[in-house]
Amino acid sequence: MIEVEGLTKVFPNPDGTEKVAVDHVSFAVRPGEIYGLLGPNGAGKTTTLRMVSGLLRPTAGRVRIHGEDVTDRPEAVKRHIGYLTANTGLYARLSPREVLEYFATLYGLSPEAARQRIAQLVDWLGMRDFLRLRCGALSTGQKQRTSIARALIADPPVLILDEPTLGLDVLSNRLILDFIRVQAAAGKAVLLSTHALDEIEKLCRRVGLIHNGRLIAEGELAELKRQTGRERLSEAFLDLVGATQTTLGAPLDYAAGAGGPA
Repeated sequence: MIEVEGLTKVFPNPDGTEKVAVDHVSFAVRPGEIYGLLGPNGAGKTTTLRMVSGLLRPTAGRVRIHGEDVTDRPEAVKRHIGYLTANTGLYARLSPREVLEYFATLYGLSPEAARQRIAQLVDWLGMRDFLRLRCGALSTGQKQRTSIARALIADPPVLILDEPTLGLDVLSNRLILDFIRVQAAAGKAVLLSTHALDEIEKLCRRVGLIHNGRLIAEGELAELKRQTGRERLSEAFLDLVGATQTTLGAPLDYAAGAGGPA
């Protein structure tokens, strides 16, 4: 369970003023749910995810993971979280197996538990063909599968995913989306941010829309579409943020992925 209440982050500007990146954002993600966090570039999504995961201390507000406050007990809470971004780094000279063995040790898994968990993840994510190659030689899709396995090595109950399919080919994209569904079906609370609105429509029942640091809309996808009178999420998104639907006479199509909000 993820509970976010009044989450706020203020950054100082070089001229002495302040920038409010996230402004009193509140939402919750239940076990077994994939909750989509949407918004245009610079809206505050990644800052929100970093605060939820304990990587960034909030200026105000609180985050609870399974009832524990992230600010009060950051190290303990992080053990309950699998955090993944499109830019998650890997040790280039290590193989995926060595990376997973290393992080299993950090999480305190016994050698036998680590062996079983690694075998499980390798099968689930189709990693066997590149398991012993150096990470520096892997393709983008192979690196992302390795990063997902690393995030899940301790079988955390909460997953925080920031653009997990960015730059992936069609086959890798489908594998990862299917894997996210499996994790939610197993009872994990999944917080997902992506600019690919078609992925949101496939995976999420509820979403929150951040614009200029504030949560301006939240609820079930069907309700947000009814609220705006739009059948497509991309059109409802544009209406909710007050954006025009045409640029230079050409209709915007965020659902196609390219050029969409991030």
